[in-house]
Amino acid sequence: MDEKLKIPVIDIFAGPGGLGEGFSSFSKNGFCPFDIKLSIEKDPLACRTLRLRSFFRKVPFDHMRKPFLKFLQSNRNEKDEEVLFGQFEAEKKEVHQEVKCKELGSYNFPPEVIDGIIRSKINDSKNWVLIGGPPCQAYSTVGRARMSRVRKTHLSSFESDERHYLYQHYLRIIASHEPPVFVMENVKGLLSSSIKGKLIIQQILKDLKSPGDNGLKYRLFPFIESNSQGDSLFEGHDGEFDASDFIIKAENFGIPQMRHRLIILGVRSDISERPTALKANDTFKTVGEVLSDLPPIRSGIGLKWDRTKSWFEHIQEIKAIFSNETIPESVRRLMVKYIDRLAVGLPKGGAYLKYRSGRPKDYVKEWYRTLDIGGVTNHEARLHMPADLQRYFFASCYGLAEINEKQPESPKLKHFPLELLPNHKNINPKHLNKTIFDDRFRVQLKNKPSTTITSHISKDGHYYIHPDPVQCRSLSVREAARLQTFPDSYIFLGSKTSQYTQVGNAVPPRLAVQLAKVVYELMSRWEQK
Repeated sequence: MDEKLKIPVIDIFAGPGGLGEGFSSFSKNGFCPFDIKLSIEKDPLACRTLRLRSFFRKVPFDHMRKPFLKFLQSNRNEKDEEVLFGQFEAEKKEVHQEVKCKELGSYNFPPEVIDGIIRSKINDSKNWVLIGGPPCQAYSTVGRARMSRVRKTHLSSFESDERHYLYQHYLRIIASHEPPVFVMENVKGLLSSSIKGKLIIQQILKDLKSPGDNGLKYRLFPFIESNSQGDSLFEGHDGEFDASDFIIKAENFGIPQMRHRLIILGVRSDISERPTALKANDTFKTVGEVLSDLPPIRSGIGLKWDRTKSWFEHIQEIKAIFSNETIPESVRRLMVKYIDRLAVGLPKGGAYLKYRSGRPKDYVKEWYRTLDIGGVTNHEARLHMPADLQRYFFASCYGLAEINEKQPESPKLKHFPLELLPNHKNINPKHLNKTIFDDRFRVQLKNKPSTTITSHISKDGHYYIHPDPVQCRSLSVREAARLQTFPDSYIFLGSKTSQYTQVGNAVPPRLAVQLAKVVYELMSRWEQK
């Protein structure tokens, strides 16, 4: 393959662009072969994030340093975006041609329009890649016959199911445009989801192997070592296969997060090459490593709660339980140690904060801080109710303690003193072992990868408590983005709730770079034949 030849990438259901970021960041001998030609996403706030990153890729950083840093320190609203984009009119036009804020199959974005755009972006290229996949809800109605085989009497109700249509439209794009390679990512839960007693994943893989009625075929590969035999997971298995082969455990590949996702590599059947497997790492990246250079911030009290007392005074009330012997002694010692060190003087965050002083860890410098923007954005603490702040303080101290010579862990509800238990109907203090969500206050342990960052982080921070007791808070958007391996120059736009949702729904770019390498090497071998 010509090492200077760009490979077009079409990104559908793009979200904030994690998968696309990984592909566009992959480099071979200093050259980035993948070129994001089209990103389609229906969420207008995620599209603002996509446009900003597209703009960032198109304008050399040295040309935009001053206006970009000025933008970082602004409110970063749509007016500020226009001011930034307006200084580079040619690139602004390219960005709006690349990012389409549309819903696939909607009345104003019908198949013939989508097909025309995709054809224009591919521009007769032999080598191109389709990435992205329908959101997980789209598979809830997967058990179906092919559209061409559905009886006309049922066609109306069939098409009226929006979620079904998203999935069907995804298959239609593959069948119509015949990409040499596609990469589809989705949630691990697809492995166990079923309709009428049949596993959804079996139907999905069959559909992807034969996405249309035109004879087009694909071989399906996992990105990691598989125990399956033959050229795909179907051959030699009489239609049965180990779908778990497609699950990638991100923590094994340098991601500081225990994120397990289903990722499928589809290779058109006329391409005989097989992909090479990802190489797992021997060690894990941890929360502490990744967050160590971020400026410390503290939480605050929500507006509807008692604000006659200060943040410090509200948390200090937890001293009343320091003598509670149901709390392990090692935890009590840490609570006593940190209670008077609460970071009263710290900011709650801001539009732009300088990094901590000192040399960052090599991993942080090489991935998160490759460009010198001097600090971070999207780093602002949430406001919380006073009782939750006390629970956060307890949980973070518990997460540092060694109890009965065991490694630190996040507490379950049964470990909380009665005084700190939430006053919820589904929590019975006498039967805490039977509580369904017994880990509803989960601290992220500094010496381990984090738990999975999901869109639920947009609702509250209970599952994402910061490990430092003196900051007493949940993770900021930037911290969640770091655990998802977004570079600090990747700015999330929209409301804070939307920013959390965008981060939680994304593919970790650091993982996507590794997927891109596998795809590039496969396509290079094919091109050389």
